[in-house]
Amino acid sequence: MDELEEIRKRKLKELEESLNKTQLDVPIELTDKDMDKALGEHPKLVVDCWAVWCGPCRMVAPTIEALAKEKAGDIVFGKLDIDNNPQTAMKYAITAVPTMLIFKDGQPVGRVLGALPKQQLEIKISELLN
Repeated sequence: MDELEEIRKRKLKELEESLNKTQLDVPIELTDKDMDKALGEHPKLVVDCWAVWCGPCRMVAPTIEALAKEKAGDIVFGKLDIDNNPQTAMKYAITAVPTMLIFKDGQPVGRVLGALPKQQLEIKISELLN
């Protein structure tokens, strides 16, 4: 019986590890309540700070979605509605949208302002995370 128990424990651990490595290929919705948790869970996190009334934010949204798919397993992308999450917006001094906050290992490493074309945004994110 001990051998069966060891096998069961090992298989359970393998299953838990594989679930933890699930690749996020869509941007996650972030709030004031879960921002710190997201920073602790994702070593590379790009947060798109946006607002419903912001035209350029709507223009950059498909780019963020495409990058989330392309970079799945390496970089996690999130979206933070600044109107509904003012504490996080104030904490990171978001004064204009869209603003992309770039985090590595839970620490801010830079930001990108404005709705850049996909290629330029990808280059800036790569520069900040590498």
